[in-house]
Amino acid sequence: MSSRDYNDKAATPDKQPSVWAIASYRAGENSQIFGLVSRLPLAATIKRIAYSRLAGPIGILRRVTAGVADPSRSDALTPPWPDLIVSAGVKNEPLARWIRAQSGGRTRLVFLGRTWASRKHFDLVVTTPQYRLPDEPNVLHNLMTQHGVTKARLVDESAKWEVRYGQLPGPRFGVLLGGDSGPYVFGPKAAARLAEALNAMASKRGGSVMVTSSARTRNDAIDVLESRLTVPHDCHRWRAGDAENPYFGILALADELVVTNDSIAMLSEAAATGKLVHVVPLRRAGTAGADVTLKALAYGLMMRIGPQRLSRDLSRFHDAFVAARHGVWLGDPPCIPSRTALAEAESTRERVLSLL
Repeated sequence: MSSRDYNDKAATPDKQPSVWAIASYRAGENSQIFGLVSRLPLAATIKRIAYSRLAGPIGILRRVTAGVADPSRSDALTPPWPDLIVSAGVKNEPLARWIRAQSGGRTRLVFLGRTWASRKHFDLVVTTPQYRLPDEPNVLHNLMTQHGVTKARLVDESAKWEVRYGQLPGPRFGVLLGGDSGPYVFGPKAAARLAEALNAMASKRGGSVMVTSSARTRNDAIDVLESRLTVPHDCHRWRAGDAENPYFGILALADELVVTNDSIAMLSEAAATGKLVHVVPLRRAGTAGADVTLKALAYGLMMRIGPQRLSRDLSRFHDAFVAARHGVWLGDPPCIPSRTALAEAESTRERVLSLL
């Protein structure tokens, strides 16, 4: 089937294009995958994969195979094959390319972030500054990651969580905690500094603090933060499978947001609210006063002497984020926040739909 035949067939009123969202093994990538497909005016089927032990090496070797999945524990991958796949992660690349091969080349592939295999094998790669990808026809350069923040969802979440947070005095500072990422470590030292800054901000303005941790937040870090907060506060600790996670409620009800700089996804979601975002500057491992892990030290060394494709430079995102007035570094004078994050997400949606 030619590209023209595919497009004509997909456009007929009696055939809705089918979408598979192949979930990743990383929570941050899943928020992006599901955020993007939630914006499409098409029903999406989520496929969750249990990976074989060799899934990572298979992806690095750029194989085209379903062998990365354990079929006895994964969702079924059988015809009819989808018109569109949205996914991310090196372990999913061989599988997505295998599905396209089974479809006779009809399935369109959209990957988020970057790919290990050559980008020519994908119809669209949606990327952000930290990956340092070149300008190419099938590469869409965004500032923000994909996300599920919409005005309607914020209204719904505000109503849902008002009972829990409504008694806290305003202004309410919503605090989103990440964890260890690349050369950055959110440990007890960073938590102590953050608690001091939050106490100063909230007490000066008579406000309060709403905190939530994430899958990567270390227990010792949030223990220190919570123990040192002296202003009115509410701390939620992330739990796997928690149906009552207040993350979006905090995005909705906060007057301003405070986000650790290790998480590009959380910074993107915070900016999508249109509220002022304070970026918490975690110190790189190896610098004075920083929390340290061997992994973070090794990552910093790899950034300095290793190939660029093996690392991400989060500082490229931070610089662009602040320059575009989506936020300020914690402690710097406030700015009038830009409100273009949602527009960027809608533009990405249209680019993906154009593939069909």
